[in-house]
Order: sequence, then C-alpha cells, then structure tokens
Amino acid sequence: MPAPVRPHGPPELFSIELRSARWGELVEWYRNVIGLRVLIRALDDGYALLQAGTARLAILERPEAPPASQRWSLGFEVADLAACRDRLRMAGADFQEPPPGHEGFTEIVTHDPDGNRLRLFAWE
Repeated sequence: MPAPVRPHGPPELFSIELRSARWGELVEWYRNVIGLRVLIRALDDGYALLQAGTARLAILERPEAPPASQRWSLGFEVADLAACRDRLRMAGADFQEPPPGHEGFTEIVTHDPDGNRLRLFAWE
C-alpha cells in the first residue's frame, strides 16, 4: 500500500526520541506522571510510542544511552497544572515553580528519571 500523500506545507514533527537504559521505568513515568497515552509498547524491541498531543514521544531501550543533555527540554502544555503537580509529588519528583511571569502562563520545571528537563505549563 502506498504511503499517504501529505498536503503541501512545512514538515510536521512526528516524534521526539529518547534513548534510555531504564526503558520500562521511563515509559511508566511518562504514562503515569505526565499522563501520556501509550500507543505502542514492544517489549522485545524495547520500543514505546506515546501520544503527546499531535506529536509523539518515542522511548527506545539503549543500554549505553548517553547522559541527558542540558541543551534542550521537552515542553508540555497541560490542562490541569495542579493535577500534574500532585502526580509529580506522588512520584517523588523534584520540581520548581518559577514565579508567574507576564507571558500569560504558569509553569513547573522538572526532570524525568533519566534527567531530561521538562517544562509543564498551562495558560492563565
């Protein structure tokens, strides 16, 4: 079957890939703490694809995964920042709540179990 034809326009981001030596823990953390929906979980292949709005987060099992980078962060717009805060607390995650700015949103900054930086924000 031929691939679907995309309309003209800029490329659409399909997924972000995270490589981890702690694959199972990371998949469960993004599912239970961040609230992403697991679309595919291939245990034998160490591959999971999670729904993150119109994009996806792919988590790949790699025993020799490099350490987290401070060059980037994952930003998630959430509907209920208080519920995210509660799930982070229950998971024992450290997080910061910078003072509200003048940009019209409130955010929480945290790290996943591998040390990748995340920003969770909601519009005010």
